[in-house]
Amino acid sequence: MKPGTFTQIYIQLVFSPKHREALLIDSIRPRVFEYMGGIIKTLKHKPIIINGMSDHVHLLIGLNAKVSISETVKEIKRLSSIFINDLSVLNGKFQWQEGYGAFSYGKSQLDVVYKYIKNQELHHKKKSFRQEYQLFLEKFEIDYDEHFLFKYFE
Repeated sequence: MKPGTFTQIYIQLVFSPKHREALLIDSIRPRVFEYMGGIIKTLKHKPIIINGMSDHVHLLIGLNAKVSISETVKEIKRLSSIFINDLSVLNGKFQWQEGYGAFSYGKSQLDVVYKYIKNQELHHKKKSFRQEYQLFLEKFEIDYDEHFLFKYFE
């Protein structure tokens, strides 16, 4: 980036294991999230909070404008899949589902988003991941075709 270029971009990423399987089991989730934070730092982004449930993950990051969102997600998914598979705690091969959600926020919204991500277990006592994700798409006025949403097996 050129000298004198300044950015402040906050993005929440949301994605799921392939077939939205509940593979992010309690025993590995903290290590996976910590590893994802390291990937984010390596890409020169700022990890703010990473949390989720066994069937999906939320990442709030301060985006480095030199690295695209799609490249960021690609690297997080690629490297974390290798990490999860190297743990050898799952039957079969771990993969992330294709696609992701990326939602932008202003600095004044970070506290609310942080608390939302931190309290995922509480939110999912009331709403499924599918309901949550569709609410994000509607809130951000994103046109979508149901055929292209994550595959849900509820």
